[in-house]
Amino acid sequence: MYENEIRKEKYILLIAYNGAEEEADASLDELSELLDTANGITVGRMKQKMPKPDPATYIGSGKAMELKISIVARDADGVICDDELTPAQMRNLSDLLDTKVIDRTMLILDIFAAHAHTSEGKLQVEMAQLKYRSTHLIGAGKAMSRLGGGIGTRGPGETKLETDRRVIGKRIARLSAEIKEMQRVRTTTRKKRMGNMTPVVAIVGYTNAGKSTLINRLTDSTVLSEDKLFATLDPTTRTCVMKGGAEVLFTDTVGFINKLPHQLVDAFRSTLEEAKYADVILHVADASDPELEMHMQVVYKTLRELDVTGKPVITAFNKTDLLMGEERLIDVFADTWVRISAKTGYNIEDLLETIEDTLQKSRKYVECVIPYSDGKKLDEFHRYGKVLAEEYLEDGISIKAYLPASVLS
Repeated sequence: MYENEIRKEKYILLIAYNGAEEEADASLDELSELLDTANGITVGRMKQKMPKPDPATYIGSGKAMELKISIVARDADGVICDDELTPAQMRNLSDLLDTKVIDRTMLILDIFAAHAHTSEGKLQVEMAQLKYRSTHLIGAGKAMSRLGGGIGTRGPGETKLETDRRVIGKRIARLSAEIKEMQRVRTTTRKKRMGNMTPVVAIVGYTNAGKSTLINRLTDSTVLSEDKLFATLDPTTRTCVMKGGAEVLFTDTVGFINKLPHQLVDAFRSTLEEAKYADVILHVADASDPELEMHMQVVYKTLRELDVTGKPVITAFNKTDLLMGEERLIDVFADTWVRISAKTGYNIEDLLETIEDTLQKSRKYVECVIPYSDGKKLDEFHRYGKVLAEEYLEDGISIKAYLPASVLS
């Protein structure tokens, strides 16, 4: 019995840049990782340094002819550009090369379509894809017909009816209504969670920094974690019981990436905004990544775009087990930082203590006696606060503890 393997599509990566060649190479490295996540293969790269991308063909007609020869020589199925193309650029480049042309945004949308599993995630991705296609694919003509199947075509169908502007507009309106209803449910759930007064720690970070592995380590859960970009998209919330007995909710969010399509930021805004309502931001950074500094900048830029400011930030420099030596790791935008390895468990206890100490700064010290008739309050002290001492007296239980101001009120 033989199994038919799905043929992987082969692509040449393309970038027009105006800066350091090292930055262009790093961006193409990431594009290659994205292609691998989409189950494609990189068979070549081409760089064109120019003041700004050519408005007609992205890289210029001369370079396009050179690229056409490379496509034939490498038997490539198409090219992927590192930037979002205009409809004219996509159409003209496709006509010149006589092959499939995909841009970075299409590739990321394709990955999101493949990896979204919840109803909300699927709706959000479809909304982002339709918004993109309403401005980029309508009127693309031959470029559209060359897409056929494979990478760049997952999600909403590619028939003429579904790519008609009016039909897309109606579908977007319908999706908007459904997503708004889901946002209402999410807001209600968030209010209930805040009403319970359990502290919330939002885990943010660049894609593939190890957020899912860390939440599994902290909460003994089984969230999917793979060494791929955007392996998990759907937000996850898990409970962790701290050393002192208090409960903390850890919420994983969608990974950030450089040049994250604005359609996705808009579509996933309600999901990403979980960080906005958290008590602490836990920023997970891949300490072994050569582009660590740039990736951290992207995270903070995205948080600012989402108006997530004024929160205490703890940076967990993850994957330190992959470092060759004691590299100096600093995050000037964080309140504090810890070196960890979510995979091996290195320094996880230190991280939990740091989180607890950070949460404690927002707590108030209290001494009181709880009557035995009101034993429920003792449970609340243990659940929401940090109990330093308790003593059983004749008239009740003497408590010394730190409690969130909201619980005290």
